[in-house]
Amino acid sequence: MISRLIRFSLIQRLMLLLLATAMAAGGLWAFKTLPIDAFPDISAPQVQIIVKAPGLSPSEVESRITVPLEMEMQGLPRQTVLRSVTKYALSIIKIDFEDGTDIYWARNQVSERLNQVWNALPKGVGGGLAPITTPLGEMYMYRVEGEGYSNSELRAIQDWVIRPRLRTVEGVADVNSLGGEVRAFEVIPNPEALVRFGLGLNDLQMALEKNNRNAGGDRIERGDKMLLVRTLGLLRNEDDIRGVTVATRNGVPIQLGKLATVQIGSLPRYGAVTADGEGEVVTGLALLRQGANSRTTVEGVKRELEALKPTLPKGIEIIPFYDRSELVTAAVWTVEKALGEAVILVLLVLMIMLGNMRAALTVALILPLSVLFTFIMMRLTGVSANLMSLGGLAIAIGILVDASVVVVENIHTQLSHAPKGVNRLHLIYRAVLEVATPVISGVLIIIVVFLPLFSLTGLEGKMFTPLAVTISFALIGSLILSLTVIPVLASLFMRGGHENDGWLLSLLKKLYRPVVRWALRFRFIAVSTALLALIGALALFPYIGKEFMPVMDEGSTVVIVEKASDVSLTHSVKMDAPIQKAFMEIPEVTGVVSRTGADELRMDPMGLYQTDNFIITKPRDQWTVDQATLLEKLREKLERFEGLDIAFTQPIDMRVSEMLTGVRAAMAIKLYGDDLQTLETVSTQIEKLVTDTTGAVDVFRGRLSGQTYLQIDLLPAAIARYGINVEDINLLVETAVAGQVATEIIEGNRRTGVLLRYPQSARTSAQDIKDLLVETPRRGVKVPLHLLADVREVDGPVEIARESAKRQVVVQANVDGRDVVGFVEEIRRNIEANVILPPGYYLTFGGQFENQQRAAKRLSLVVPIAIALIFLMLFVTFRSLRQAGLIILNIPFAMIGGVVSLYLSGLYLSVPASVGFITL
Repeated sequence: MISRLIRFSLIQRLMLLLLATAMAAGGLWAFKTLPIDAFPDISAPQVQIIVKAPGLSPSEVESRITVPLEMEMQGLPRQTVLRSVTKYALSIIKIDFEDGTDIYWARNQVSERLNQVWNALPKGVGGGLAPITTPLGEMYMYRVEGEGYSNSELRAIQDWVIRPRLRTVEGVADVNSLGGEVRAFEVIPNPEALVRFGLGLNDLQMALEKNNRNAGGDRIERGDKMLLVRTLGLLRNEDDIRGVTVATRNGVPIQLGKLATVQIGSLPRYGAVTADGEGEVVTGLALLRQGANSRTTVEGVKRELEALKPTLPKGIEIIPFYDRSELVTAAVWTVEKALGEAVILVLLVLMIMLGNMRAALTVALILPLSVLFTFIMMRLTGVSANLMSLGGLAIAIGILVDASVVVVENIHTQLSHAPKGVNRLHLIYRAVLEVATPVISGVLIIIVVFLPLFSLTGLEGKMFTPLAVTISFALIGSLILSLTVIPVLASLFMRGGHENDGWLLSLLKKLYRPVVRWALRFRFIAVSTALLALIGALALFPYIGKEFMPVMDEGSTVVIVEKASDVSLTHSVKMDAPIQKAFMEIPEVTGVVSRTGADELRMDPMGLYQTDNFIITKPRDQWTVDQATLLEKLREKLERFEGLDIAFTQPIDMRVSEMLTGVRAAMAIKLYGDDLQTLETVSTQIEKLVTDTTGAVDVFRGRLSGQTYLQIDLLPAAIARYGINVEDINLLVETAVAGQVATEIIEGNRRTGVLLRYPQSARTSAQDIKDLLVETPRRGVKVPLHLLADVREVDGPVEIARESAKRQVVVQANVDGRDVVGFVEEIRRNIEANVILPPGYYLTFGGQFENQQRAAKRLSLVVPIAIALIFLMLFVTFRSLRQAGLIILNIPFAMIGGVVSLYLSGLYLSVPASVGFITL
């Protein structure tokens, strides 16, 4: 078969060159249409359920919403992880599925079960499935600014002008709105007027609902035509709201304007965004749809924003502050640069070593053709172009020419020693066929070397499988081209002549001969020296730290700040300004955008005490310090602020950590149990042990307590005596304090809520709540709340995290100055020696440590199998156990340099470093 392929190539040279040209054109097309991103898509198929429950505490949300939903979602086909976070007024449940699961199928499975349980949830809850994006879907963030516009007006422009347009862009899952106030018509009842007319909040709510409707009366016939009948009764503005009739007294209508103040206000807020120490701003966040091309999607978002500019109100500007495509461009440029440099170096080496320009150029042509072949295969198999897959090409550049060099060398030798009159094509055919078997064996052995990477699972598998795939494609392409295109090119360009090793190869041979003679003469000394070097490398190995992945520089920095658990939104936002100004004292920092609390879609369920600070910097070529020094300066600026928990991360790194463990750090200790107080006590002990461990930075513990509640315990006997329903009291408290959206007013394509809520003066203190008047069945008779309930302040949970339907608390930390594996092993020993877990409580370790351990375990099983396969292939090729064994014995000696280099450089043994050892 191989001989026929070579013969066909030489006979049909023109056809083969045309096929090669067509393949090159196809490769260019494939590269231009390949999905491009900075990193492979490492997220598991995930479906999120987001339930908004205004006014409910974390304990209430957990018992009435989270637990029923978790019970319903357990046992879903192909489910791998069930995780939830419960906070004030919010429940988020994340369900991960097995890799390869169709996301639309998974969403259908979740949706079916959600529909079955939804009606059993408390009245008034909202939400459903989150947009079809991934934890890494945050791709484009921008600010909406305009001089003379209020934040409420800017938010309306973002919600009703910008967001709808961006949602039409191919690849955009949704657009999140953050910051500003959502405009609403506020109806602020006058409690004294309500008492005077014997009315309650329920009367106002019912009146607003009943007086804001259109209706249809079907049709009437008039001759040979018909008339459609409709009534128009929708509210349009504040005057319409004031004119709503609530009740009548002695035949006189009582209008809402006599009972309440109607004004333009805003809905309750659960978060805010501030920037540059100058106050609040409005921002938008475009989310990437799962499986979409990030580069083309971001380009589409930019085009749509550019097209939108002429239609925006005068003075409105859209200013981006995070653009994923910049990272993508930088990553691709880094790999393209490495590829270009590698090609040039390989070409130079070929010219010097082969000593023949024609032969060198013939071999060099294989490099671009092999790369273009790889792009075609990537396009056909759905492998995206990213740092890992293109990095595989950079690694393989030197290997790609191996087969071609062997073929060209043998062709050159045959042509140089050919007798006169012998057919050139026959000589080339014989030369290629002569080395075809060892060339094929050599390439297959290299492909087998990378088989262990195909066995990796989880995050490490998604990261490194693309690398192994592209290397394999490139090697297969180079092999095919070496046996087909190389003979044709050699027949056209190469000439016979005197063999010349070239000056460099001649020099190397001259230096090498005495070394070989010495080694053969003093074999014992040579072998002993090699063995001592190997023993020394093995002795150094335990002192080399281990980690999953080196920290990748994304070009963006996020500083996570946590404040006191019970901080108000107003004070939390006020605290952000001095922090931002401190950061901006650093010359490299040009801006800071701080996101506090939850976003509009509740995709990122942060509390009011949590703030993500996005650091905006100058271009790197204008920096006077490196990244590590910049982070150190940011830490120093934060030292002036007391009572804050701080963590440093990067946008993608943060989401990857959160996806793996539910937290935003490299290492997580998860403590499971039932009682929140016990979890708090034990996790506090663990937190102290972690903090005291060398290398621990950014240590966080999940917030279980620290929130003060004004608890209203209803007295059954008292409410029964007055004939009051519990629901009436609940409605009063909800409406008076949090407010209720009674109805909506349609303004063109916008919908504005009508918020019914007591005035600020009537809901400022605990005493105000105690003095709320509860309506009784007797008209005009109202009873103060404190006669119907025990109202007192108590401590309660801030959030409740759960995994696999079990409560948990997480102690998380980043590691600086040492390896993650050694760090975790020391903490594990300290916990075993100092922490006694109560019965029924247990802990697990997660994060990068877990990934590294899993990858190391898998490689320790698969690498020996790969070596055995290589040995078998060598034996088949050489038909000699001795020769196959001698070659295999090179493997441990080849690792000496790698081990010593890691030790001397202070680098850690990571999965990428393991890939380097595998390549040996």
